This record gives sequence, structure tokens and C-alpha cells, in this order.
Amino acid sequence: MINSIETEYRGYRFRSRLEARWAIFFDVCGVDWEYEQQGYKFDDEEGAGKHYYLPDFILHNVTGRVNGDLYIEVKGQMNDQDARKIKSFVKAGISKAGLSTKTPLLIVGDVPRGNNIYEMIDCMFKAAHKDERLWPNCFNFETIDGDDLAAYPGVNHEGEFEIFDDTMGCVDKMNKTATERAYRYARQSRFEHGENPINRR
Repeated sequence: MINSIETEYRGYRFRSRLEARWAIFFDVCGVDWEYEQQGYKFDDEEGAGKHYYLPDFILHNVTGRVNGDLYIEVKGQMNDQDARKIKSFVKAGISKAGLSTKTPLLIVGDVPRGNNIYEMIDCMFKAAHKDERLWPNCFNFETIDGDDLAAYPGVNHEGEFEIFDDTMGCVDKMNKTATERAYRYARQSRFEHGENPINRR
């Protein structure tokens, strides 16, 4: 059996390099994040018992989010059990300030590839609208607010972290230079044997 190498970054031991690369992306974007902050127990949405789930990240003060918080699940590969847990977690909702709503969670996959921000956006768009059977898609608003829109994490023109969608004009609010830089920095960071990253520019 082949296992991912645990990777250290900013005092955290990440389960994979992919998680560490997303942490680097969030840092470059300037968003406040915590890794595996809290585990949850909740009912399966199909009534098949209890789920135990530990989201990878929680981001704080995200522009455009009602409470400012957004959960992030990093998925290199999805399976049926993962999909059920994610869907049940979103549906179960988190009670905050006396209000219980669906839990806003964004699933991300590999850090998007491309020679420029437009190719990176296209990479996320394809992942968001890929036919994943009954699985929730990466880079899709479905698990945030139920809309079937592509979701593009990035930086706006005010320098704040935001999740942009593919409605008309929304991506124009993205600072494309800063966002491309953050994706490039995350992709180029190398962890040779699980140690802190080296960025080769």
C-alpha cells in the first residue's frame, strides 16, 4: 500500500503535500486559516447511521460569506464514502449565532494548472462541471450554497480573499495577477522529504 508523505508547514503536519500546497495558496492570498480545527459527528443524510468528519481547513473572514467562515475539503481522489460524508456534513449544518444553515464547504482538487490565470480558471471550470455521477464536484458552489456554478478561489481588487463564480462579470472582480501569483507559488513549492517548502522560481 502506498501512502502520502506527511508534510510540515507553519508548524502543522499535513497529511499530504497537496494540503500543504493549498495552505501556501491561502497564505499568499492573505486569508486566515486553520487546519483540522474541529471534528464533527452527525447523521448520515440517507439515515444510515452516524458520520465522523474532520474538514481539512476552515477559512475565516472570507469576503462574501454570511458568517465569514468557509470550510475547505482537499480531495485528490473521491470515493463513495467521502461523497456521502461531504454531502451529509453540508446538509447537517453548523449552528452559529443561533442560526443553523447548511454548512458552506468548498471541495478543491489539485492546484489548478495553466500558463496563465485564464487557463487556470478553465481548469477549475472543467472540474466544476465534470460528470462525477452522484459525487459532489471540486470547485463548485453546490456544496457552498446549492448553486451549480464554478467556484474560483482568489484575491479581489481590494486585496481580500474571495470565492468568485462564473456568472457574468464576477471574474472581472478578481485581481488576476495576484491570484495567478498565489497559484503559481503553491504549485512551485517543493517538499523533498516532507520538510518545509522550498520555492524554486
